[in-house]
Amino acid sequence: MFKTLATLINGQNARAEDRVRDAFAIELIDQKIRESESSLRAAKSTLASLIQRQRAEEKQHSNLKSRIVDLTKRAKEALENDREDMAAEAARAIATMENELTVRTETLNRLEQKVIRLRSSIESGHRRIIDLKQGAIQARAVRREQTIQMQMVKTGASHGSVEEAEELIQRVLGGDDPFERSEILADINRDLDGDSVTDRMADAGFGSATRSTADDVIARLKSNKK
Repeated sequence: MFKTLATLINGQNARAEDRVRDAFAIELIDQKIRESESSLRAAKSTLASLIQRQRAEEKQHSNLKSRIVDLTKRAKEALENDREDMAAEAARAIATMENELTVRTETLNRLEQKVIRLRSSIESGHRRIIDLKQGAIQARAVRREQTIQMQMVKTGASHGSVEEAEELIQRVLGGDDPFERSEILADINRDLDGDSVTDRMADAGFGSATRSTADDVIARLKSNKK
């Protein structure tokens, strides 16, 4: 029982962690890029120190070789002049320097290998960071698209805004014209009262006019003027 509960709890925790990672995926990507760049800067600083030490060792190595060559030449001259004591002293010094030269050569070889490996690692890390930044740009574009799509789906599912607007437009456009309706009602009432027949007969010249016209108004104005 306890194992089952522990398994369920672990599963819930894992799902919660996945949801958090999905929600903050862009922020996590940016943080990982910053951490990678920080590590790359540290590696570059280490490489610079190694190269600086390598150059110093190369300089010491070169100076030591020059000293050995010079002292060897002097020892030969001492032997040629029967100064074996000085030649022996020079030989001891040369042996010491040759031992030091061997150590410095090994040190240079190790430094060279370290520089090569670290430089290769830095170049690889630099390329990976470039790829990460390109991936982050694509991830942001996809996330923006997903957000817009989710908003559109949410709006459409909860309110049906587009469909509702279209329905309202159709209702407005298809509604009755109140002015036309009032004219129709007036015509119906006139027909029922017989007024429309009288008006039509008066307009045809049978009997006196029932409605004033523009000509009647003009004639009346002229008559009043006289």
